[in-house]
Amino acid sequence: MSAPPPVDAAPIRVLVVEDDPLAADAHALYVRRVPGFAVAGVVRSRADASQFLKRTAVDLLLLDLFLPDGHGLQLVRSLRAAGHTADVIAVTSARDLAVVREGVSLGVVQYVLKPFTFSTLRDRLVRYADFRAAAGEASGQDEVDRALSALRAPQPAALPKGLSLDTLQTITEALRAAGADGLSAGAAATAVGISRITARRYLEHLVHTSRAGRTPQYGHVGRPELRYRWLSQTGR
Repeated sequence: MSAPPPVDAAPIRVLVVEDDPLAADAHALYVRRVPGFAVAGVVRSRADASQFLKRTAVDLLLLDLFLPDGHGLQLVRSLRAAGHTADVIAVTSARDLAVVREGVSLGVVQYVLKPFTFSTLRDRLVRYADFRAAAGEASGQDEVDRALSALRAPQPAALPKGLSLDTLQTITEALRAAGADGLSAGAAATAVGISRITARRYLEHLVHTSRAGRTPQYGHVGRPELRYRWLSQTGR
C-alpha cells in the first residue's frame, strides 16, 4: 500500500450516498480513517445527492446503487449530462456484470461489493488516490499502463485449504489495531470470535506471507507464548 499523502495536501472530498443509516455511518467512518480523505457529506437519496452537489464541491462519490428514488447510475448519468466530473466508487450487493459495464461507461472507477470490511474500502481508496495523484505527460505506453493499473485490485493469492478471505481480513485488522503490542493466538481468537487453533492458522499464514512476525513471550510457567505483530514495513 502506498504511503499516505503529505499532511499539507488537500484531502479528497467524498460524498457518501447511502440510504441505510447504519451503512452510511459505517462508510463515512471508514472514509475518515483513511489518510488523505475527508467526508464532505452524507446523503440518503438521489435527490439529496443532486442538491448537495449543486452547492458543495466534491471529488468522489461513494455511491450505493439501490436508492429509494432510483438507481444510482441514473444519478451518475444526470451528473455527467450536467458536466459534473466527480469520480464514483459504486457500492452494491448486485453482481450483474451488465450493470458493471454500464457503470464503467459512465466513469465509475471502482466497484465494492457489500458487505465489505474497512481494509477492502481502504485499499480501493488508496488506489484511487494513487491514480488521482498521477500528473503530467506520460513518457510512453508503460507509464500510461502504470497509471491505470493503480485502480486495479491485485489478484488475491490462493489461501490454504480451510481459510477464508473474510476471516483473514478480520484477523488482519485486529492485528494491525493491536500495534506494537501484537496479539497472541488466544487474544486474536477472542477478538474475532473463532477458536484459538483457527486463529493461529490465520496468524501463521500471515507470518508465512511476510505480513506478520512472531516472537516468544517469556515470563509464564511452561512454554513461552507466541506473540504475533503486524509488519508495517511491508507496506501493506
